[in-house]
Amino acid sequence: MEKIPMTRAGYDKLNAELKQLKSVERPAIIKAIAEAREHGDLSENAEYHSAREKQSFIEGRIKELEGVIGLADVIDPKSLSGAVKFGATVTLVDEDTDEEKTWQIVGEHEANIEKGLLNIKSPIARALIGKEEGDSVEVRTPGGDKAYEILDIVYK
Repeated sequence: MEKIPMTRAGYDKLNAELKQLKSVERPAIIKAIAEAREHGDLSENAEYHSAREKQSFIEGRIKELEGVIGLADVIDPKSLSGAVKFGATVTLVDEDTDEEKTWQIVGEHEANIEKGLLNIKSPIARALIGKEEGDSVEVRTPGGDKAYEILDIVYK
């Protein structure tokens, strides 16, 4: 199986979610199912069906997180330098609007565009990989073609 690259922060966040699901959410839903069973006829018991549905979601998420964590390849961006690669924090300027944007290139399981965490598999990240400060990058996005200039590359 292919390793999944991620930063230490992303790995720690997924691990914390897994711990929360196993130690808090799972026992709580088991208790809720037991209480709902006590209310009688299970075929017409909405609480029971709701709790079972939530349990199914929790168990599925636990399996998913265990799989991702098991394949995680934790990369420390501080140990890297040079051209854009995984973990780089890149400041770009849109060549059409002069708008500056800063993104860190991270693994797909920790990506959050609103927080400036760009999925390594996204069109922008793929276009940036291997480029240097001052390079221009053409990116085909769902919103149309964009041109960016790389202003700064930092590994922190």
